[in-house]
Order: sequence, then C-alpha cells, then structure tokens
Amino acid sequence: MTPVNAVGLIDTRQCSPLALAVCLRKAPKRQDRDPLLTFGMPSYLCLARKGFVFLRFLHIWIGLAPRKSMHSIRLAWLPLSKQLVPIYDKPMIYYPLSVLMLSEIKEVLVISNPEYIELYRHLLGNGSSIGMSIEYKVQEQPRGLADAFIVGESFINGESVCLILGDNIFYGQDFVPRLKRASKITEGAMIFGYYVNNPRDFGVVEFDKDNNVVSLEEKPEKPKSNYAIPGLYYYDSTVVQKAKGLEPSKRGELEITDLNREYLKEGKLRVELLGRGFAWLDTGTYDGLADASDFVRTMQKRTGLYVSCIEEIAYRNRWISKEQIISIGKEHEKTEYGRYLLSIAKDIRVE
Repeated sequence: MTPVNAVGLIDTRQCSPLALAVCLRKAPKRQDRDPLLTFGMPSYLCLARKGFVFLRFLHIWIGLAPRKSMHSIRLAWLPLSKQLVPIYDKPMIYYPLSVLMLSEIKEVLVISNPEYIELYRHLLGNGSSIGMSIEYKVQEQPRGLADAFIVGESFINGESVCLILGDNIFYGQDFVPRLKRASKITEGAMIFGYYVNNPRDFGVVEFDKDNNVVSLEEKPEKPKSNYAIPGLYYYDSTVVQKAKGLEPSKRGELEITDLNREYLKEGKLRVELLGRGFAWLDTGTYDGLADASDFVRTMQKRTGLYVSCIEEIAYRNRWISKEQIISIGKEHEKTEYGRYLLSIAKDIRVE
C-alpha cells in the first residue's frame, strides 16, 4: 500500500492528575494479563502525520461541578483519565488510532502536557513495532481542538491532515474506502454525517443533494437535519493558517466548528454520509463506555475477528512482516490477544 500524506493527532493535554499509565510489555509477565491492559487501564495517545487524532481528556473533580467547558456531567466522577479506560479488551485510544492506520497514515505526533508526555513515550515508543513513526510534543495550555493544528504545525509541514477525537469509535462495512477517499483530499475539507434520532445533542450538518455542506449548527434547538457530525475530519494544507486566524470562543478555546465554518465560507466543505449498518459510538458517558464494550465484545465473539487490532492492521497494511507479528504474538501467547495475533500469522492471505 502506498503511504498517504496526512497527519493524525491525539492531544492528552486535559489529563487527570490520577492518570495511571504503565506499559505492560515492560512489566513482569503474568498468565492472566492481557498485553494491552495494565491494571485494566492503559493509555495510548498519538498524533499521526498528515492526519490528526485528538484525545479529549477530562480533569477529575471529585464532589465538584464539572468545568464550564463541559456541556454536561459526562464522566465527571471517573477517577482517572478517560483514555486510560479499556473498551472491552484494548485501550480506548486503539480505536481512533486504528482509523488513522486504515487511512494509511503512518506518521503520528503525540501532544500532551509536560507531566504526562513521557508516559506516552514509554507506552508507544517510536511506533516502529507497528511500522509507524511516532513523535511527541508538549501543549502548555488547553486551547481547544483547533489548537492541535497550531501545536503540530512543524510536524504537519504544509501537508493535508486528518483529525479524529480519541473517544469516538467507528465500525462498519465500506469504511476503509471512505477513509481512503477522504485522505486523498488536496483542496477543502471533509467531515462525516451520521443519522441520529437526537440531533439536538450533537453538532449537526445540513447539506445539499451533492453532499456540499449548507450549514453547521452546534446542539441546535431546532435542527435542520438529523445528521450529527462525528469526531473525524480531513483538511487540506491551509488548515494551519485558518486555525491561526480563529478567535477564541466564549470559553477561551479555538473551536473545531469555527474552523469548519471557514471552509464553509469558501464553499469547500463536503460531507461523507455514514449509512445504515454503520456504527459510530461516542464513549463520553458511562452508558457510552458500557455500550461500546458490549458492542466490541459481541462483534469479536460472534465473528472471531478483532475490532481495531492495530498489530493486525499493520500486518495487513504490510507495514510489519509475518515474523514481527509472530514475535508480538509469542510475547503474549498466554492471552487471547496474543493467540489471536498468532492465528493471523497462519493466514496466508493479507487482504
């Protein structure tokens, strides 16, 4: 596969001070340990080159009201950083990271605050074990989603970018062709639309018959459509300059909706619709976490195929060899995950 020029970002700036992050591959082996879960709470954060993944971390406020920037009490009582939570058998961050990989994005930049950046470096290393390149940068202050492009300006280096939020999970047929089409964007921007029955709880997109965006609304009282905007965006090389020109919102942040409106003003914002049979899960609430884990467990148990297994994706992308995936599998062969990797290596097909 030809590598795609795009950047992916995961910003860990809003981490909990109680965050727990340990790399199991460096820890003593135990038969009952999954290679991806340490104390059941691993954390993986990254920014991919020419495609952005953005992780929104929650500060923990025990017994206090959530920050003004929170629209509701979502995971306000969770005693750890959200992206440390496993979704069934793998860390939450594996899921958005897998989307970048399916987009054929190989270069990743991790953005975090100073006290946590080394934890993420310890967890992911340089990415070579899955055929990727991972770098790290510090974001001193949380300034909103669009600030990710400014922080990663030198890394983006004038190329196209993909931004994905770290608490969004995508799964469905024909997703990869959609990702590959979006990742080839050279002018303008592309967002996604997903039909929901409660559009007032989301950012909403209105579009014409040619899927050109007509309007964007943030949690409207009277939505103009039932299509919510998931946390997955593709932008051309002008995104950094557009982000720099944004004015902070009332909550003092550079908003992704305002960035999208800049493309809308130019008539260069399109939407790709995710149809029936496609799953988009937002894990920003307790119910969302439980639903996502149930979904992944059901899919994996019924099909025998893993959801968002990054080593498998790297192997099928031909980023790593059969010998490498066997080595990773043998390292954890006493776990279901390790045995699954070994079973992949026995399959002569690399689709």
